[in-house]
Amino acid sequence: MKRLSAVKGVALISVMLIVALSSILATQMTARLLLQMQRADNISSNQQAYWYAMSAEAFAKRILITSFEKEPKLTNLEQVWAQGENTFPVEFGEITGEISDLQACLNLNALRFEKDPQEQGSPKKSLARAAFEELLMTLNLEDVSQFEAEYMADALTDWLDEDSAIASAGGAEDNDYAAKEFAYLPANNYLASIKELRIIEHFSIKTINAIKGYVCILPNTNLHKININTLSIDHVELLMALLTIPRDVAEQVLSAREDKGFETIDDFFKLSELTKYEIKDEQKEQFVVDSEYFKLKTTASFNNSYFSLNSILKVAENNQINVISRTIGRD
Repeated sequence: MKRLSAVKGVALISVMLIVALSSILATQMTARLLLQMQRADNISSNQQAYWYAMSAEAFAKRILITSFEKEPKLTNLEQVWAQGENTFPVEFGEITGEISDLQACLNLNALRFEKDPQEQGSPKKSLARAAFEELLMTLNLEDVSQFEAEYMADALTDWLDEDSAIASAGGAEDNDYAAKEFAYLPANNYLASIKELRIIEHFSIKTINAIKGYVCILPNTNLHKININTLSIDHVELLMALLTIPRDVAEQVLSAREDKGFETIDDFFKLSELTKYEIKDEQKEQFVVDSEYFKLKTTASFNNSYFSLNSILKVAENNQINVISRTIGRD
């Protein structure tokens, strides 16, 4: 009788263990199923947010085409593309977009020069480089002297140029970067993002944050043309650096600009505020009244998913808009 009771006890324990194990397995399977369902829902929502962002890009292209149908040779802040940040409600979310002119800032890739094989010694300082150094001084940045400004320009020029030879005293090339604790090599090519400045010699985070509103990156081109019609009055220091004129004169010039801007560069330089200064022809060639590069900054949301996209758009000669660069994530 005692043996039969012992057998029943063992059987009961075995059944309880099997039930407990089954419960654990069922709980784990349910948890994993819920996780997979949530993951699939998140992927679906993120994908929808992505397509919302892409639709904003298509809409921006249409806006630019519409803007330049009537004024193909003129870009100004009165056109429909220059309305600032706009938010549009969509099903289960919203799309926020803003178009800005990438020729209302200094293209850092313009510091890349094509060296003449016949040229001996250090190349002549370009207008873009001179403007960059002057901008650093005009901003009155702490711990940035004329000496430091030249060294930053030297290092940036070496980062951009094709060769591995140090161009000037403040330059840096393969040996300098390879000797660091975490070694790397210079790009010897165009910048892809302003964030690259963080790994270039002599540039500090503080300096980068101070200048990033005045500079930009045009992919794979050293174009140096500033649109005087879209240059913000908040960035008057850039105009000061380009023309080496006092602040009060630069402010007067930008304040005198009407919403439609100037129809020609000659109209700009005929302003009485500028005629009293000896501005060289090469300095005047830095300016245009039409732009071909624009940036679209988009944030799209769907349910609880968010997607940020930065697109660089180029206006072709036939008034077609080409997307030449896309960057996912916030600036």
